[in-house]
Amino acid sequence: VLAGGIIESMEFLRRTIEEMENTVVICADGGCRHLRLIDVVPSMIVGDMDSVLTETLDHFVKKGARVKVSRAEKDETDTELALKEAIALQPSEILRLGALGARFDHAGANLHLLVMGDRSGIRTKIVDENCEIFIVSDEWEISGAKGETVSLFSFSSTVRGITLAGFEYPLVKGVMEVGVPCGVSNRLAEDRGLIAVDSGYLLVIRQFHL
Repeated sequence: VLAGGIIESMEFLRRTIEEMENTVVICADGGCRHLRLIDVVPSMIVGDMDSVLTETLDHFVKKGARVKVSRAEKDETDTELALKEAIALQPSEILRLGALGARFDHAGANLHLLVMGDRSGIRTKIVDENCEIFIVSDEWEISGAKGETVSLFSFSSTVRGITLAGFEYPLVKGVMEVGVPCGVSNRLAEDRGLIAVDSGYLLVIRQFHL
């Protein structure tokens, strides 16, 4: 799912799409402008089309993209609509790109949409050149590099039964609460780490760079 936020490297975007198998690319409104730069055609463009040029839409329609136009006044963000289309396909994983940037309100909304992905039972991550962000409500294994920074935050009032294995600061059946950011700047002690949660939503941010 490609949103309209900042993507600093078009090569990163191209490589991420190419490395996925059987990829379906769904754009949220102006997110399709990124694909125009790397000559990739999305399967679908969703939204009220208030941040994409008509010429760009016409280009992709001629290339075979489906356009699903919503009304401008709606409760959902364009990215939420695109995510719902992706969930309906029941993929093994959803990567969301262009979900961060200068619009902090939209970035915040995109963090909340990670819960929608989790509730659907489909592993959903926000990914950019520097980090990946996801929600853990049961168990998740991280594959990374020793020394990478991994920060954890309570994304519900209380998260209980937090267990961390393969980390510099391990934890067994810990508790985190909103307003107490004690999970900042943990590190992988190995190339893999396990995060398990008994109840609640744990927001995890893994930095790719040491």
